[in-house]
Amino acid sequence: MPARSALYLAGMFDQLKGMKQLAGMLGNLGDMKEKMEALQAELAAQRVEGQAGGGAVRVTANGNFEVLSLEIDDAAIGALGAGGTDGDMARALIVGATNDAIGKVRELAKDSMMGAM
Repeated sequence: MPARSALYLAGMFDQLKGMKQLAGMLGNLGDMKEKMEALQAELAAQRVEGQAGGGAVRVTANGNFEVLSLEIDDAAIGALGAGGTDGDMARALIVGATNDAIGKVRELAKDSMMGAM
């Protein structure tokens, strides 16, 4: 029985060590939350521009994946209207520029997260 009691106590001490480690991590949660909120605010302030059609269509987005603006060169608008494409090319260029901007936001967020760690 005494050996069994010693094993039981050793197991309890191991559990207490684990609880201490968990308490330490929980104590850091406030700091981690503040860092994440600061990082989110920093990302929201960042701007990226995606392009398509050699820059004829440009989309600006922020770090929150929100599209802030869409610009289409006048020459591109004229060429699209004259081509009789029923907007297919215009839609493709807008989608392409938006996806380019979103890809840049993803990279920005990834780089910011890596820098925060």
